[in-house]
Amino acid sequence: MPFEWLVGLRYTRAGRRNGRNSFISFISAISMAGIALGVTALIVVLSVYNGFQTVVTERMVSVLGHVEVYEVSGAGLGDWRAVAADAARNPQVKGAAPFVEMQGMLVHGGDFLRPSIVRGVLPGEEPKVSDIGKQMKQGTLDVLQPGAFHIILGAELARELEVKVGDKVALALAQGNSMSNMAPTMRSFTVAGTFEAGHNEFDAGLALVHLSDAQELINASGPYGLRLRLHDMQKAPAVADELRTVMPGRLVIRDWTKLNSAWFAAVKSQKNMMFIILTLIIAVAAFNLVATLVMTVTDKQADIAILRTLGASPFSIMKIFVVQGALVGVCGTAIGVVCGVLVALNVGTIVGGIESLFGVKFLSQQIYFISAVPSDLRWGDVASIGGTSLLLALVSTLYPSWWAARVKPAEALRYE
Repeated sequence: MPFEWLVGLRYTRAGRRNGRNSFISFISAISMAGIALGVTALIVVLSVYNGFQTVVTERMVSVLGHVEVYEVSGAGLGDWRAVAADAARNPQVKGAAPFVEMQGMLVHGGDFLRPSIVRGVLPGEEPKVSDIGKQMKQGTLDVLQPGAFHIILGAELARELEVKVGDKVALALAQGNSMSNMAPTMRSFTVAGTFEAGHNEFDAGLALVHLSDAQELINASGPYGLRLRLHDMQKAPAVADELRTVMPGRLVIRDWTKLNSAWFAAVKSQKNMMFIILTLIIAVAAFNLVATLVMTVTDKQADIAILRTLGASPFSIMKIFVVQGALVGVCGTAIGVVCGVLVALNVGTIVGGIESLFGVKFLSQQIYFISAVPSDLRWGDVASIGGTSLLLALVSTLYPSWWAARVKPAEALRYE
């Protein structure tokens, strides 16, 4: 082992021969603990953040579908089954279903009105692309029959309109080709069921009707498009690119990441800001190494002078203190990674224990629609956090090491 490593290791685990050495060791331990705490906090917080993002994404995609296919002119798909058969040739496509989507105003009793998205679906095909059938609170999708003009509302939308199954609601749609000729079309629907997707955007703003009823309302000869479900939703962008190249006709194909691009951009921005803010905890602990190493250099000036007179180069002196600081950083990072991974993998159990012990509830199921804290540990995040911690620790050693290398042996030994 090079002597720089030996001396650096010795300084890191120096015995407490006097109060000054004891204080330096204490500051080193505090720096190590601070780095470990910061790394642990960052891993746990990002894992919980990823968990919430995963839950929200799954609930969002359970209603939207993974890929949507439209005819570029907006006139609708003439033969949607043929388009679905073309899409099904891709091995990732699991199911396809037609739909019509329009924006309208739901009115009940003249006093309650809410804007909503009204989606026309085929009850027999819809379960192939969404989980709404499993999310029904009242009724089933089969109650949507052509010509019956039944409607299924999101649970929150039904609550805001103060309606229940069997009540009548009016749907108002704007019709016309110009701002001066916009006449609303009104149609009465019977509430036949409610669903709860666990995502407020859909629970408070989505209604389902039968496809043929929706087409009759807007005078359409066919569905606007298809929604596709894939075996792996994470491959949706790649599948959308493949479908664009092989499917005939002039089609617009969008995957679920493009359908919600603003939301995902906001989530990514928030995650990056959270990473930067929590990294400051690690930075504070890492820069404590500067004070630790400066005190060590001051205390070891005689040792540095003796090493220089024995032939050690300034670069070797630098390496001694870089090794000392880097060891503190490596140990703190390693402890933080181990603790962070263990906590992130068991955060649900830990939070549940705290709730039981103190009689508190961190997540209300009525508000967040989940009763346990979700966690999604991603090893890419762990690697980024560990690398950032090691880099900050290494940077913190540069100035004290450079200062140690500039110690002049004659001046350092003058008063020894």
